[in-house]
Amino acid sequence: MDDCDRALEFPALLNARDLGGHVTVDGGLTRHGSLLRSDDLAQLTPAGLAALADYGVQTVLDLRWPEEIELWPSPVSRIPGLRYESVSLLAESPSRWRELGGGCAKEQWKCAVLEHLRPQLRQALGIIAAAPPGPLLFHCVAGKDRTGLIAAVLLALADAVPDAIAADYAASTECLREAYLGRYADSDPEAIIEAVRCPQEGVYNMLAYLETQGGVRTYLRAIGLGAAEIEQLRARLRAG
Repeated sequence: MDDCDRALEFPALLNARDLGGHVTVDGGLTRHGSLLRSDDLAQLTPAGLAALADYGVQTVLDLRWPEEIELWPSPVSRIPGLRYESVSLLAESPSRWRELGGGCAKEQWKCAVLEHLRPQLRQALGIIAAAPPGPLLFHCVAGKDRTGLIAAVLLALADAVPDAIAADYAASTECLREAYLGRYADSDPEAIIEAVRCPQEGVYNMLAYLETQGGVRTYLRAIGLGAAEIEQLRARLRAG
């Protein structure tokens, strides 16, 4: 199954897909309908909001900075019974993130987050672990980096093969490129192409970093997640 088959039709999102269907190291597949990733839900049309509700999403985790949420509020409060949570994954502000490592190369970006933003990552993953068992969607603005990091960690915990994790991250490039070139037609096209570039090397470097920490489970314990939480996260994508 390729990433186009995982795409979700939530008008007018560009980068929404299911984390199900990825091959695992034991030859299995990750579960469908459990964890969804996307770009900013503030873009949703009324039809898109209805599609999200019809899909049965129970929890939304917003990874944006507070100022982004203030400028573009999430519309999901209109869906009865949906649980909304937010965690500013990249520190409390863009300026603080730049101090911590926001200027590193894309290929090292995920490693910088894992190293410097452990409390925020622990909070985000703790929310996912504690959420009701129905579909959970997590997102940022473009749905590629903050969202891509959470997706990569969860897929690693589910024992997805490295190439599948890397391909899931890289898929955002294709999902966004043409739409962003049109959306930002007055900007330098090369700058837009670079902005949406999601190099697979970033995932391979992240996985190598996790190995230096003793593996993904050991890393998650080190940032404060308990054994039960780790198993709940894994169960999101690996039934039984």
